Amino acid sequence: MTETWLFPDWPAAPQVHAAVTTRHSPGQSEGPYARCNLGLHSGENTAVVQANRNAVQAALQLPAAPHWLRQVHGTTVVHRGAQAPGGEPQADAAVTDTSGTVLAILTADCLPALFCTHDGHAVAAAHAGWRGLAAGVLEATLAALPAAPAQVLAWLGPCIGAASYEVGAEVREAFVAHDPAADACFAATRPGHWLCDLAALARLRLHGAGVQAIYGGSFDTCGDARWYSYRRDGKHSGRFASLIWRE
Repeated sequence: MTETWLFPDWPAAPQVHAAVTTRHSPGQSEGPYARCNLGLHSGENTAVVQANRNAVQAALQLPAAPHWLRQVHGTTVVHRGAQAPGGEPQADAAVTDTSGTVLAILTADCLPALFCTHDGHAVAAAHAGWRGLAAGVLEATLAALPAAPAQVLAWLGPCIGAASYEVGAEVREAFVAHDPAADACFAATRPGHWLCDLAALARLRLHGAGVQAIYGGSFDTCGDARWYSYRRDGKHSGRFASLIWRE
């Protein structure tokens, strides 16, 4: 880990590449957005955000501009390739088996999850806030990959940590109703509220879906100033990107 980038530590096939930006990655953002805000809908001038996206592409020597999504906390998965239409489709996950296609997820407390098949033939990226996670966005992403879950590696990127994430009863009930084992991912605080371990919930869902190789999930965006955090910074929070592509 450097101040500028986070590179996933996982045994992905050599043709698979991934990186996570920090707020110290190359960029022109100033004030509360400083310096590498990549979210077009974060409230910052869009020209500055686009310049930041271009700077990240150049610094990482990406094979192409990333395919961004208009994330809505749902479970829609899109397939992206060299001939994919422009714009940002409304979706919360993307899959590709096309070399040189860069997938991107934007977050600022939600969980970014990256996937690749053991042979490196396909990669995927998903955005999992609590609503999308409870609704099954990780399972939907796995279903879109051309391999059985046991042949998939998953890496959980920086998200809000359990010590920083207090939630209400509706969040806990959404997960426990699906799987009583999810109760272990919540710690009671004041009446009707719990600390929620989002990464642990993701691991539970992935294990339940048949994924055996799960890595990452050890950072807290709210407690670590290297990343943007909506809970910490409010409406002026920027967004950082988790990127994955294959040669």
